[in-house]
Amino acid sequence: MSKIIEPLRGVHDVLPAQIAAWQHLERITREVFAGYGYEEFRVPVIEQTQLFKRSIGDFTDIVEKEMFSFIDQGGDHITLRPEATAGIVRAVISNGLLREGRLRVWCMGPMFRRERPQAGRYRQFHQIDAEAFGFEGPDVDAEMILLSARLLRRLGLRDVKLLVNSLGTPASRAIYREKLTEYFTAHAGSLDADSQRRLTGNPLRILDSKNPDMQKIIAGAPLLVDSLDLESRQHFESLCAQLRNAGIEYHLEPHLVRGLDYYTRTVFEWTTDALGSQSTVCAGGRYDGLVAQLGGSDTPGVGWAMGQERIVMLLQKQDSALPADKPQVYLVLVGEHAELPGFKLAEQLRDAWPALRVQVNLGEGSFKAQFKRADKSGAEFALVLGGDEVARGVVAVKALRREAAQEDCPLEQISERIGILLGLKGGSGSSHG
Repeated sequence: MSKIIEPLRGVHDVLPAQIAAWQHLERITREVFAGYGYEEFRVPVIEQTQLFKRSIGDFTDIVEKEMFSFIDQGGDHITLRPEATAGIVRAVISNGLLREGRLRVWCMGPMFRRERPQAGRYRQFHQIDAEAFGFEGPDVDAEMILLSARLLRRLGLRDVKLLVNSLGTPASRAIYREKLTEYFTAHAGSLDADSQRRLTGNPLRILDSKNPDMQKIIAGAPLLVDSLDLESRQHFESLCAQLRNAGIEYHLEPHLVRGLDYYTRTVFEWTTDALGSQSTVCAGGRYDGLVAQLGGSDTPGVGWAMGQERIVMLLQKQDSALPADKPQVYLVLVGEHAELPGFKLAEQLRDAWPALRVQVNLGEGSFKAQFKRADKSGAEFALVLGGDEVARGVVAVKALRREAAQEDCPLEQISERIGILLGLKGGSGSSHG
């Protein structure tokens, strides 16, 4: 027998038993974005490698260690997208979507990073992504955070904390970079290998180190807030005032820099203690220079990304009651004479009630075996059709989740009867013959 082919390391299958949480998350996501006037956007999962090098930054873990990059048969340098923002910025430039000046969009889908796999961290993972272009003031920063807060709240997630900081403008960050370089140079002997290399490339990346041995040194580093220009300080104070006005609790985190080089001014993270070391569930910030950096007009931007796997893990840890798309009706077909009329009946029910979930017994089976399948399916009702019912022009209706007497219903009335029993709305209510 051939050896079983195992999945690649760091990727995972989402099985039918797990899908309810994913569908719940995606449904709520669509509703929340629609409520804020954001339009859905879809971009390729493969892009030119240079796109991510130019946007994310050469001295980031993503570019240095984690991107899945290759040269294809035509000699093009291609990368599986490690994040969504760069691709969306490329797309809005390529398609001329910024000519009208302002745009609010969102997307969801798979991303790829060659990280060390662990709980909540995969090599193929999924993100929900929100982006807004053409808005200069702190009001859009506030809206972005309020949108993420509402999404987390609608999902019923507890024990999440909002961290905020400002990185200032590139000019004020250059001043801070000099202070940081001076500080870390004085502690060069205590820096790990990554930090020593980043000291000459981008010392801000040292603040993003996850090495526990580095945290004491990082804690003593100068604070970026002390180097902020007046305009950035006012922008940040206005954002914080809007968050307070909206009743959003937040915590200032002066060493929050995010792992991507394109951020300016506002950065934020939603974190939790419920997932161990994978504490961040949503993060983002402002990237005012990125559109111009990638060849577009000088357009401000802001956005965030939310990890779907981590949200699903939180939902499961909280034992959230999630709606599952179980069948509502299961058709038990007894004998060969019931098969053709049974399939016709199932289609008539679906015609009458487009949202009705009907499962037909396949592969035959005894009456007892079919009822076991009906019960296991989670259906509310079993409809029994055998040779006797076909001859009499009826279908037997058996409640599976409540105490009720079995009844025979004329075939021409069964659609209406099922609609009444399940409280359905919006269908035709007729059996079409």
